[in-house]
Amino acid sequence: MASRVCFPFVGSDVGGSHVSAAGLIRHLDPSRFEPIVLLQHGRGRIAELFDDAGIAYRAAPITAELVHGQPVRPVSALKLMTAAPRLARFLRNWKVDILHCNDGRTLATWALAARIAGVKLLWHHRGSPRAMGLRLLAPAIADKVVTVSKFAAPRPGWYSAAPRTSVIHSPFDTAIEMDRRSAHEALLGLLPRVRPDTRIVGFFGALIDRKRPLLFVDAIAAMRRATPSEDVRGVIFGQSFDGMEMRVAERAAALGVGDAVHVLGHRSPGPFWLAGCDLLMVPAVDEPFGRTLVEAMLVGTPVVATASGGNIEAIDHDRTGLLVPAENAEALGAACLALIANPTRWSRLAVAARADAQSRFGEARHAEAIMSVYADMLAGAIAADSHGGQVSPARSHVNDSHFQ
Repeated sequence: MASRVCFPFVGSDVGGSHVSAAGLIRHLDPSRFEPIVLLQHGRGRIAELFDDAGIAYRAAPITAELVHGQPVRPVSALKLMTAAPRLARFLRNWKVDILHCNDGRTLATWALAARIAGVKLLWHHRGSPRAMGLRLLAPAIADKVVTVSKFAAPRPGWYSAAPRTSVIHSPFDTAIEMDRRSAHEALLGLLPRVRPDTRIVGFFGALIDRKRPLLFVDAIAAMRRATPSEDVRGVIFGQSFDGMEMRVAERAAALGVGDAVHVLGHRSPGPFWLAGCDLLMVPAVDEPFGRTLVEAMLVGTPVVATASGGNIEAIDHDRTGLLVPAENAEALGAACLALIANPTRWSRLAVAARADAQSRFGEARHAEAIMSVYADMLAGAIAADSHGGQVSPARSHVNDSHFQ
């Protein structure tokens, strides 16, 4: 009989964690694991994502609304604690074996319920290794932790979830194919006063400080200063938070590149627009593991990224992309110009990056690695039952053997 794995999702906006979870769910072995997908809202972009993927879901029990990127306030915390026994009953009634939480808001909503119900909790961490929850709560409540990169993994210590952590890079549809010419033409069609030789450098991701959209603007300005005769354009795709779109426009105007930086909002499908760019620039600092970075590799768009966070694990410098010092607009701009000026090198990087991403980041490979973690969790539960409640010791190291 297949073990039941519950995937609850909080909120309605789609992020990389939802795309990764959908890829995992599609590739679970149904003879071993039965997914139960719960949505806080039965509508919105998460529901559309799962509809498109052919994944069945149901409405979750009513829970508190939590705002993405904001701490849980006292009133919401009280509501979550009050709801935990009700959610625990739901987990028991549905005979859930493993609760797989994919983001912080979901963990805040469901983790206590898992403890009350005696359900195994998988903490899938896609954020900073300094995150308070990972450091303070995961060691106490998570049966297993999965992180998307070595960078994101908890640091070892006397009180740490490191002994229960596996590093498993995010999954991607490695068979993806995009018509780069038609994508490029479509992207040019969104921009004013383009020329036949216009070069497009892309920024993809939420407009938040960690992803450094203002540094992207600075780098585009540096490129324009270095080659004033070139028509270099910077395009920004993603949802804006905390007024960042206005700050981007103000920075571009102050640097004299208001006509060269275009904020285009969130558009789907992301890989199509990535394929329309000549380059992807990733100025982010401490990015755990960038999704668009790998998607760019898969559609043949070379990447210039900061040597920070999980970028170092995704890119082999000067073989599958370029890495430059963090917080350095001049270095980002110079690396982009060097690729634009050298089509042979541009092509070499694009070809090598696609082959590398296809070999390392497939959805089937990711699912096998996650199912191995599930099996370990359930084996621990069986050992606990057979030894009078004493759970077998967890492995005492961060396990990244799936990616050696």
